[in-house]
Amino acid sequence: MTSPLLRGFPPIVDDDAKVLILGSFPGALSLAAHQYYANPRNAFWPITSELFGFEPNASYEGRLATLRSHGVALWDVLHQCRRAGSADSAIDPKSLVVNNFAEFFANHPTIARVYFNGAKAADLYRRLADTAERVEYRRLPSTSPAHVMRPGAKLAAWRVISHS
Repeated sequence: MTSPLLRGFPPIVDDDAKVLILGSFPGALSLAAHQYYANPRNAFWPITSELFGFEPNASYEGRLATLRSHGVALWDVLHQCRRAGSADSAIDPKSLVVNNFAEFFANHPTIARVYFNGAKAADLYRRLADTAERVEYRRLPSTSPAHVMRPGAKLAAWRVISHS
């Protein structure tokens, strides 16, 4: 028996976005909650709240609005895949359906920088997506609780976004 084909989320983006943060694919808790980075152990919201000055426990819509107000968009590399659980390593490589980045970048010409939330997102994008020539790409440490770093190191690495 194979796991079901999972579908990711649409992008969170405004017309004046300048930065795109790309994950690989939503985890199980995120899919269940219909929210990006819903796992309370994931460092994404604590890090971005520090960078952009909002409460990490603010409403989901409030957090998204703050990111958008700072020109930050969110999306994932994969549109669909099969995966048991939340680990990137559990994604079935035969099931990968990438998001349409050529259309996305054509519709959002103000995006100049893409920051990958971890190595898997960067690897999947480089292997599967149409790279926009005008965009600068940079991999950041994953905010996943599975990616362990010394305290403060993830935040320090992610500070580059607030200077974009």
